[in-house]
Amino acid sequence: MKKHNFYAGPSILPQFTIDETIKGIQEFAGTGLSILEISHRSKQFVAVVDESIALFKELLNIPDNYSVVFLGGGASLQFTMVPYNLLNKKAAYLNTGTWASNALKEAKFFGEVVEVASSKDKMFNYIPKGYQVPEDADYFHITTNNTIYGTEILEDFDCKVPLVADMSSDIFSRPVDVSKYAIIYGGAQKNLAPAGLTFVIIRNDILGKVDRPIPTMLNYQTHIDKESMFNTPPVLPIFSALQTLKWVKTQGGVAAMEKKNIEKAKLLYDEIDRNKFFKPTIPNPDDRSRMNICFVMNDGYQELEKDFLDIASANGMLGLKGHRSVGGFRASTYNALPLESVQALVDLMKEFELNH
Repeated sequence: MKKHNFYAGPSILPQFTIDETIKGIQEFAGTGLSILEISHRSKQFVAVVDESIALFKELLNIPDNYSVVFLGGGASLQFTMVPYNLLNKKAAYLNTGTWASNALKEAKFFGEVVEVASSKDKMFNYIPKGYQVPEDADYFHITTNNTIYGTEILEDFDCKVPLVADMSSDIFSRPVDVSKYAIIYGGAQKNLAPAGLTFVIIRNDILGKVDRPIPTMLNYQTHIDKESMFNTPPVLPIFSALQTLKWVKTQGGVAAMEKKNIEKAKLLYDEIDRNKFFKPTIPNPDDRSRMNICFVMNDGYQELEKDFLDIASANGMLGLKGHRSVGGFRASTYNALPLESVQALVDLMKEFELNH
């Protein structure tokens, strides 16, 4: 039976990435060794890092005055590293969900934090609008995609202060005007690589402006200067990320990814809106995530939730159960998920409606 992987993360990867990673584990770059046991300072692995950074810059059209570094610690460590490196007196945060809330909480250790707006009042089911960002803030932080509740910011803001974005779950899913951001970061376990790798895109002139001393490992400049090699980086996830970047390029680049993601999201949201048994958790279509499509049983049918999950599982659809804080269902439709899997889910929803 074909399996359809809707897990939110770690999540589906391109088959190309899996196949090439297996080859690298068996034997890497003509060395006679596995990628698992090669020195991170060997010329063969340094070439992997260099090519990965070059493809990052090419696929996202990153300007020359930016650096790309590969770190560990996940996006959660960036909740600390961002304010450590940027927050001198005041920072502004947009609170759109659990991960945005966690980032805001960590920033409070380093200075004043202004929550410019929050959608917590309605269980994070919308993107706040019409707020004001303090012009004396050192930076403004946003989380572009809300994996748990299913909202997404699909525009690149014009901002009078440096803009920082957690793009863990929607990086490479649409073209991004990187020049509008001071820092873009994310964990790689959604659209890029296995868990264990964190990417950070940094505008070089944003650093060196805080009064506090910064510990060596938590200083972005350390990792820029050492080209991600200050300490042993997550070797295997970087190698896998390179394979995914190659795959994205062969698929037509980020613009092609966006076209496919729009098609997948429309197909599923249209069925959720049409089918009497289901309803979306995000009422405004403009706020709905393309990456994490959340829905629940419609009013009067809640008792059928387990039945639908059981039927979906029996039909090879994995990872559809919603986050424990929300319930219902979550179909994560990352770049590597084929349209075929979304169509299979839609067909099952139609069949469920007919049988009940």
